[in-house]
Amino acid sequence: MIRAVGEHGLLVETGSLELSHRLDAALRADRPAGVVEIVAGPRTVLIVAPRANHGRLRAHLAGVIAQERDKGDATSADAAVMTIPVVYDGADLESVAALAGISVDEVVSRHAAQELVVGWLGFAPGFAYLTGLDPVLETPRLDTPRTSVPAGSVAVAGPYSAVYPSASPGGWRLIGRTSVRVWDVTADPPSLFRPGVRVRFQPA
Repeated sequence: MIRAVGEHGLLVETGSLELSHRLDAALRADRPAGVVEIVAGPRTVLIVAPRANHGRLRAHLAGVIAQERDKGDATSADAAVMTIPVVYDGADLESVAALAGISVDEVVSRHAAQELVVGWLGFAPGFAYLTGLDPVLETPRLDTPRTSVPAGSVAVAGPYSAVYPSASPGGWRLIGRTSVRVWDVTADPPSLFRPGVRVRFQPA
């Protein structure tokens, strides 16, 4: 389903994260005229374009969606994996281990063993929700969020992991830190992460 959102938005309800990723990638590879922003979500993709373009854009989107659906469950298994070095010394590392009922070393090994996928970006510019976290490491957010979390902090919360792209308040549990800059306003694109990118953390 494609529906209007606000004055200039069209929201495509994809129904799945995989189709959101494929539609996002297809639109970025061949951006339709007039489209100024594309925002992928877990089950949606938002396209922002002048309302005057919406009639033509709806028809184009319907064709792209049909094409991507025809690909079935094809994945980018051969795509390169982004490796992020991590120093595992986060303030919440021991509490994550305690909540999981495992040792600190096992928290590190389990976190580094999983190949994660950027599901979508939200909360703050460049903040990527990484899916595929080992279920043993799923822990609740802090009861009281920190007023400031340093940029580069590697964290877990619920079924996700993340790298804080900039200093900000946050309630995720901090397990480590990386020197990799995942958000840079001078870069093009400014975010190192894009929906569908595969990520593996490596103990530094």
